[in-house]
Amino acid sequence: MRRTFLLMVMFFSAGAAPAQRETPTPLKDDVPLDAYLDALAQISPAAREGASTYLDAFRRRCGRPLRTVELRQAIADGAGDPVLMAMMRAAFQRDPATLQHLSDSVSCVRGK
Repeated sequence: MRRTFLLMVMFFSAGAAPAQRETPTPLKDDVPLDAYLDALAQISPAAREGASTYLDAFRRRCGRPLRTVELRQAIADGAGDPVLMAMMRAAFQRDPATLQHLSDSVSCVRGK
């Protein structure tokens, strides 16, 4: 359990590291979505489940799929997109009612 937590901290904070520099390096859209989701599953199956639910909700609400780089940004920005992080937590807690409720809160407005 502790190892999984440490891996999650390293994975999620890796994307935030550029924000600490004076000139942040933008994320590139060079990772296939399935590969990124597989990496999430290696860290935490709940993280992948929450991200998959987020992707489905985004597609349903916004009429287009979320690109991998957008998902990476949603995870990396600050403490992460609050809805996405809450979906990962709800998936971990096996709380489908909260996942459904959060699906209605996914925003189509991305980035800054």
